[in-house]
Amino acid sequence: MEFELTEEQRMIQDMTRNFAKGQIEPIAAAIDQEQRYPEELVAQMAELGLMGIVFPEEYGGSGMDHVCYVIAVEEISRACASTGVILSAHVSLCCEPINRNGTPEQLEKFLSPLAAGAKLGCFGLTEPGAGSDAVGQKTTAVRDGDGWVINGTKNFITNAPQAGVCTFFAVTDKEKRSRGISAFVVEAGTPGFTVGKIEHKLGILASGTSELVFENCRLPQDALLGEEGQGFKIALQTLDGGRVGIAAQAIGIGRAALEESVVYAKEREQFGKPIASFQAIQWMLADMAMEIDAARLLTYRAARLQDQGARFSKEAAMAKLFASEAAMRATTKGIQIHGGYGYTKEYPAERHFRDAKITELYEGTSEIQRLVIAASLIKD
Repeated sequence: MEFELTEEQRMIQDMTRNFAKGQIEPIAAAIDQEQRYPEELVAQMAELGLMGIVFPEEYGGSGMDHVCYVIAVEEISRACASTGVILSAHVSLCCEPINRNGTPEQLEKFLSPLAAGAKLGCFGLTEPGAGSDAVGQKTTAVRDGDGWVINGTKNFITNAPQAGVCTFFAVTDKEKRSRGISAFVVEAGTPGFTVGKIEHKLGILASGTSELVFENCRLPQDALLGEEGQGFKIALQTLDGGRVGIAAQAIGIGRAALEESVVYAKEREQFGKPIASFQAIQWMLADMAMEIDAARLLTYRAARLQDQGARFSKEAAMAKLFASEAAMRATTKGIQIHGGYGYTKEYPAERHFRDAKITELYEGTSEIQRLVIAASLIKD
């Protein structure tokens, strides 16, 4: 088994690390406090080719592998988790299903501007009454002449306030349950399609999250992504890739907590010596480092399987579950190491703690990940 990064992967790591340190980190605290969408950072990510990192060059992408992608998400999330999830939701959730299921015309119309970063993407699956139970969604798509009429509401949608394109799901035949769900693509500005309530959140405050509302929204026949009734399958495939992206985000957050805790522990003195000399602190740092490295290996494994075209549902769930819970443990320890200062906004420890929690929730809660893993084990 090869553990070394390729030349291209090291190049992406160096590039994104330098970008994150030079451009993102200096403003991360400010955009969090202001709850401001970092438009300038997204534009810079587009210039670097990150918004289409894994997609074909013929459609405006960079043509790199998914290991490059998770490396990029980790490095960016290490500086700012909000910016990391903007990238992850755009690539994994909106663009991936279009790339995998779109017709040549859909690829040219939707994927090209998304991959080039001219438009931001979002993904509409969750509804007020359908979170973990995606089959229970109520948004409907009814045939009308040569098109569709969409009605319903999606909520907790990352990137929704700023997105130009949305990949979403609706019920086309309620009698068929999961086989009666279909996937669609809609552009912002389409009559009957609007942004609803903006959410006020605990963390990832520079990332926009809101409802999406469909009120007699008319879409043409070619808004259908894949075949009618394939939507639930497309959603599950998409979530596998999304979980790898969130695992990378969680690793970045956890790494930030670790690296900043090491610096603080070396500088902070109590009882006449740095607190890094105390075994209690050393053990916390050791646990943080061990779990972050383990999470990264799980995530790289899932990304490599994705690149090979192999099934990776179990591996994606393992990576996302372990990385998100490791990030939560690391950020909790980070505050503990910083003591009272960690509870203030003078240090970024409290921001990392707030940002880490969501990684245990979106793209499937930790409980859902355990169900996915167990189902795979039983099935095998």
